[in-house]
Amino acid sequence: MAVVTPADPRNSNHDRLDWNTVVAYGAPGVGAGYMYLLINLYIMKFSTDILLIAPAVMSTIFFVSRIWDAVSDPLVGYMSDRTRHSLGRRRIWLLFSIVPVSLGFIMVFSPLTTLEGAALIAWMAVGVIGFYSAMTIFIVPHMSLGAELTSNYHERSRLYGLRHAAFTVGSILSLISMQLLINAERQGADQVRSMAFELSVLASIVTALLIGYAVYQLRERQDFQGRVNENPFIAFRDVWQNHHARLVLVVTFIENTGSAVIGLLTLYVAQYIVGRPELTALFILCYMVPSSLSVPIWIPLSKKFGKIRLWIFSMLLTGVSFGGMFSLPFLDTDLRVPIISFLAFFAGLAAGCGGTIAPSIQSDIIDYDEYTTGERKEGSYFAAFNFVQKSAVGVMIFITGYVLQFSGYVPNQDQTMTVQVSIAFLYGMLPLICYVVGAILFSRFSLDEAAYEKMRAEVDSR
Repeated sequence: MAVVTPADPRNSNHDRLDWNTVVAYGAPGVGAGYMYLLINLYIMKFSTDILLIAPAVMSTIFFVSRIWDAVSDPLVGYMSDRTRHSLGRRRIWLLFSIVPVSLGFIMVFSPLTTLEGAALIAWMAVGVIGFYSAMTIFIVPHMSLGAELTSNYHERSRLYGLRHAAFTVGSILSLISMQLLINAERQGADQVRSMAFELSVLASIVTALLIGYAVYQLRERQDFQGRVNENPFIAFRDVWQNHHARLVLVVTFIENTGSAVIGLLTLYVAQYIVGRPELTALFILCYMVPSSLSVPIWIPLSKKFGKIRLWIFSMLLTGVSFGGMFSLPFLDTDLRVPIISFLAFFAGLAAGCGGTIAPSIQSDIIDYDEYTTGERKEGSYFAAFNFVQKSAVGVMIFITGYVLQFSGYVPNQDQTMTVQVSIAFLYGMLPLICYVVGAILFSRFSLDEAAYEKMRAEVDSR
């Protein structure tokens, strides 16, 4: 069993993790990636086209779930920081998350066939809000644990890079499920419901086993327990007063405002703009494969060019790639498939970079908090990052449902040019604007490798 011991302060640059630890940390990402992508890609279409719930109603449910995150994210983050247990501050939360995550995921895809109207809406509301709340119990402590496993500036990129790759593998597997569900639509709503239930149960079992493996295999630093202020308001005040964190929080919100509806609208773009819904999985694979396979490339590049420059590059590449998709409704039909595939490939490269570098930089910011406060509150920080991300997603999903409804969207019918342009703007032009603004703002970030090593050396010498 892999054991992670505290880094020797005199030798923190050599705080390298063994592969058993890296793999065990990343493994639950497969299940989380599967669940998140299947919900992000298919739940809106499942709700509007199979359950016949109005888009605006589902958007409102997602928006309410984001409001609840304003309570659940900080609560889980701070409570995990304060937890004292023989398993550690984080692994006990991972263990506790298994049942609610599984039940929430199954519930979302298994509404009773006897439900309709308000009762059906209530079921979906409880399922969606319950699932995301359960995922908070897993995601925030899991991300926090990653920041504790090593204090090496570049080793963190390796750790989070493999987590991102595992998350992407799970996402790729979810494409198979999505394609099966799309094919089942031709046989009727009952077949889709039956298949959705079976897939959700299987995914829940696999995810439970992967989380259990991480809990069993990983170890935590006992010296980090009890190093957080007893007042939660002071803890989150420290997060906001950390000028590095404040900048990244703003950039994260802007960035996710642009990207929030990309997953949600991919099916709509494939069916109603490109006109090839059967190729949806192919388009997403063009994104997911380079996102996963490019991770080993970004780690040495970050050492050469710096994590800050590389994250800025990933933002600009993401914006330009999706910005090009705004042209899809205006292109000749024969050009739409190769263009979206080409742009998705480069967007995937950018995602691989961002998924590897971003949480590594966020972990560096947490060490800066230790430098200024002497505390270790990874949960509070990742709760803040997670909440800002989900807030942006919730706002944009809320807006998207109303944009679809009021632009004249009609399920399972050819859409007007107004609807197509509305979808293309949310899918392409909005990400371009947001990612460019985010990159400009992030260029002011100053905690580079030299500043980090100087700060880390002073903390270790105390």
